[in-house]
Amino acid sequence: MEKYVNEEKISSEEIVSALKQGCLENAFVPTLCGSAFKNKGVQRVLDAVIAFLPSPVDIDSTEASLVDNPEEKINIKNSDDSPFTALAFKIATDPFVGRLTYLRVYSGSLKKGSFCINSNTGKKERISRILQMHANKREELQEVKAGEIVAVIGLKNTNTGHTLSEKGDVVLESMEFPEPVVSVSIEPVSKGDQDQLAKGMNKLSEEDPTFKVAVDKETAQTLISGMGEVHLEIIIDRLKREFNVNANIGKPQVSFREAIQKPVEKIDEKFIRQSGGRGQYGHVVINVKPAEQGSGYTFVNKIVGGVIPREYIPAVDQGIQESLQNGVLYGYPIPDVEVELVFGSYHDVDSSEIAFKVAGSRAIIAACKQANPVLMEPIMKVEATTPDDYMGDVIGDINSRRGKVDTIGQQGSNQQIKAVVPLSEMFGYATDLRSLSQGRANFYMDFSHYDKVPAQVEEKLMKTRVKNGVEE
Repeated sequence: MEKYVNEEKISSEEIVSALKQGCLENAFVPTLCGSAFKNKGVQRVLDAVIAFLPSPVDIDSTEASLVDNPEEKINIKNSDDSPFTALAFKIATDPFVGRLTYLRVYSGSLKKGSFCINSNTGKKERISRILQMHANKREELQEVKAGEIVAVIGLKNTNTGHTLSEKGDVVLESMEFPEPVVSVSIEPVSKGDQDQLAKGMNKLSEEDPTFKVAVDKETAQTLISGMGEVHLEIIIDRLKREFNVNANIGKPQVSFREAIQKPVEKIDEKFIRQSGGRGQYGHVVINVKPAEQGSGYTFVNKIVGGVIPREYIPAVDQGIQESLQNGVLYGYPIPDVEVELVFGSYHDVDSSEIAFKVAGSRAIIAACKQANPVLMEPIMKVEATTPDDYMGDVIGDINSRRGKVDTIGQQGSNQQIKAVVPLSEMFGYATDLRSLSQGRANFYMDFSHYDKVPAQVEEKLMKTRVKNGVEE
């Protein structure tokens, strides 16, 4: 800066050095222009990665947690002499060599054919081959060292985000993946496609942690879930291209949830069944209250004096959790609940785990029905960028989708509109936005939170759901 102010000559080396220092300190982020589609600026991006971003030599150590005590952090020295530690950051399926696991090695070294331990599962894994991946070729390596990124073959129980280490005693910071918010039903066109479809979906879900496959117990439909319409379109296209699967796709379904709005206390539930032989007896008393959104389910055991034997407590917990998965309104899960088990009773002969599980299940259903249950829908953060000429139309369209505009700001020669919109109203938005703006506007969408569905909208949504055959 002093040289610039004094109009002295500044060398390229000085600029690169200063930019790299700024990147290492997280002071700023360099931005480069280009187009991957047209292959413009791609080489510059790669050059910038080498010039500005930290190499393994620039980072002295990496923070990790102990497996035995996750709260305790230790620093792993980034050197070849330290014990081997690596993070599996990507799973890919190669048509020639099978399942590839991409590793970033943070410390130590590992030879081809040797063993390491998956710290997340505790299982031993054998590295049968090590490959250095290039754009259009692979190079076989005998050994991998600290700082390198390689793909390995032979890992059977390692998934994205797992840590591989020499002793299995440390865990590196993993990636957090959001829960999927859009689902579509998928079914093979013919019986012959069925096995290939299952195989393809299994491999794709290994590669992509945000892609989930499930079977709806009520409808027996196979549901695939992802982060948006485009995400699922790409998955379906890959199933057709890579696995030669022809499948029919159903209408997307939104991941609704249910929530309770007020605490209820002393919900008393007995399960008594008397038959010819041994009967069933379980008795629980619970308090239930809504938890903060995103905090999940909490079970607190407040039993004193042994009124319920210790061995039956987990059964009560399990019964409650299973019932919360099916909700009390429309069969959607109730995730954010705090349950206290405060009292109960048992029978010396007739009490069993099953009896207490049923009692817990019935108690939570009764409690949730009294706690003003409501239907919750996912709300998305939407950022639409449009030329001035179309701003009114874009805002009007967002409002018609039950959206709320937060801010409108200038972004270059365009206007950027930030809003929150219910996901159920966002299907087909990409096409509509292009139509409104003659193809000149674009948008970005990300999950924000869950919010209560208005009563009149709830009725309409549930009618559509029944019409689509989701409910009995």
